[in-house]
Amino acid sequence: MSDYPHLFRPLDLGHVTLPNRVLMGSMHTNLEERGDWDRVAAFYGARARGGVGLMVTGGMAPNREGGVFPGAAGLFTEEDIANHRRVTDRVHAEGGRIAMQVLHAGRYAYGPDCVAPSAVKSPISPFVPNELDEAGIETQIADIATSAARAREAGYDGVEIMGSEGYLLNQFLAARTNRREDRWGGSYENRMRLPVEVMRRVRAAVGADFIVIFRLSMIDLVPGGSTHEEVVQLARAVEAEGADILNTGVGWHEARVPTIATSVPRGGWAWVTKELMGKVGIPVIASNRINTPEVAEGLLAEGCADMVSLARPFLADEAFVAKARDGRADLIAPCIACNQACLDHTFEGKVSTCLVNPRAAHETELVISPAGAPKRVAVVGAGPAGLSAAITAAQRGHAVTLFDRAGEIGGQLNMARVIPGKEEFDGLVDWFRAMLEETGVTLRLGVAADVAALRGFDEVVIATGVVPRDPGIPGQDRPNVLSYIDVLRGGAEVGRRVAIVGAGGIGFDVAEFLVHEGESPTLDLAGWRREWGVADPAEARAGLAPEGPRPAPPAREVVLLQRKAEKPGKRLGKTTGWIHRAALKMKGVEMRTGVTYEGIDDAGLHLSTGDGPEVVACDTVVLCAGQESARGLADALAEAGVPCHVIGGADVAAELDAKRAIDQGTRLAAAL
Repeated sequence: MSDYPHLFRPLDLGHVTLPNRVLMGSMHTNLEERGDWDRVAAFYGARARGGVGLMVTGGMAPNREGGVFPGAAGLFTEEDIANHRRVTDRVHAEGGRIAMQVLHAGRYAYGPDCVAPSAVKSPISPFVPNELDEAGIETQIADIATSAARAREAGYDGVEIMGSEGYLLNQFLAARTNRREDRWGGSYENRMRLPVEVMRRVRAAVGADFIVIFRLSMIDLVPGGSTHEEVVQLARAVEAEGADILNTGVGWHEARVPTIATSVPRGGWAWVTKELMGKVGIPVIASNRINTPEVAEGLLAEGCADMVSLARPFLADEAFVAKARDGRADLIAPCIACNQACLDHTFEGKVSTCLVNPRAAHETELVISPAGAPKRVAVVGAGPAGLSAAITAAQRGHAVTLFDRAGEIGGQLNMARVIPGKEEFDGLVDWFRAMLEETGVTLRLGVAADVAALRGFDEVVIATGVVPRDPGIPGQDRPNVLSYIDVLRGGAEVGRRVAIVGAGGIGFDVAEFLVHEGESPTLDLAGWRREWGVADPAEARAGLAPEGPRPAPPAREVVLLQRKAEKPGKRLGKTTGWIHRAALKMKGVEMRTGVTYEGIDDAGLHLSTGDGPEVVACDTVVLCAGQESARGLADALAEAGVPCHVIGGADVAAELDAKRAIDQGTRLAAAL
């Protein structure tokens, strides 16, 4: 009997039966734009082999003006169709099914030729869109239908029509972006005419025996978005025009509410999908922040949806479904919803991959194969770099011993995991622990490895991490001055008024830690919704609470300071930095830049600024002034003539960069 009976129940769509209730949701990897179709095929083939019921590709543009960015991939030529056929052939050879998402970006298209229902500029794009006339609207509908027909020709099992997240079809639905007075604007019946006509024309183009998913925005989270009644009206209309499945979209890209970041509670949007259940006669898919089989099973058992969509979890582990099916959920590499290597990469024009799994989208290049000559390998440091190196080396057949002076694995991850909103790091450390056992790594905790202990190994990997940088502030040796390590790991007592020196990632984390008390909002969905001002769209249009965000009062008064005269948190993640800044602003954290630290005394932290000297009155000063590489052991080995590899923070100290550390550790071990 399966541990997840609802998850592994087949889903009969009439013309096809899916083997389970798991959809791999759409993710744009930037692979198609690079033209390496073997690599695209390998990416999707690996996930088909992992047992997912149905996959959806990243968004494919129906025409040039509808591409998210210039040069966005689509099915424009016979060559494009042939290239996509290589992908679908691989997926089918692995026993999988795949649908192509058709995405028209509308005013979100990053180019001067973008089009929209009205010439209303998006706040996240510099371009004012061109208002479509009647002929232009017909062109967009025809091109979307043609793209769907070409998808069938290319061997896809279905298409997903992207009607959410603030893209073109969503733009026609909302009065804030549709200011037309013709038959495509005005009343809701007119505004929904375009998505309904698109659905009708797509079904006519692909025939009855082809999966068509309509991704519908269940909650817009922007002023002037849809009500729940309007969502239901649209859902029933697209069902009537032949949709097989309704997928859940949450929030427009310009919304000021987090929707998929790690601080969003697990399954935090399934409640809005549940409100549609029973109001349509076709399956409904829940999405966003569903990252474990337990969460997925629970949502299905509770009747929140007929199917669940997991996107980034399939970057973290392509075998997610197979491991859950085989009773090895503990070995599923967890998606921690950090966005650092997936969405951030997408918006930077890089190949999207995964912090936890650097092989994602690099399957043909980063190959983990059995070692030709197994070696005895020592790894020093059980942080993310050392753990990744040790596990990967052991997977290849090397005999690995992992040393750490601490009594537990995880290194700096153990500081991240205590930050409210970063509870997903608990699962990451648990997974590393399970993988050490699974791969047979010999673990030596509480052992400070030295040169003598490492001489007998064939390969030595130093992953000793970082130490805090000394900011050299007069008075920093006072008892009311603490390091971030004292606060996050040592349980040091912190006063009610706090000055934080350093506004990088660690400074922001410490501020988050200090302004919260009690249960993390990430573990309390009702509290999280209050904090961000999320209401039921059946009661408040677009799901925005009329009273706005209502965060709990801050536990402390915090001032966050930095020397650089730039926006605080400028180097935080591209797609998550705004969330951290907004969260701290809601908690009343003051952020100061361009300051010089002059000293600390009984009065507080003395600064000099462009306006002259100043004192920040505080009970506690916390130093988060950066890190330096801990290279003492590596230097000692070099002096003793013992060769070693240096990775992670010991190699380059740049904040707490787990993405680079895990990638470096994996790649080194793959080459040993």
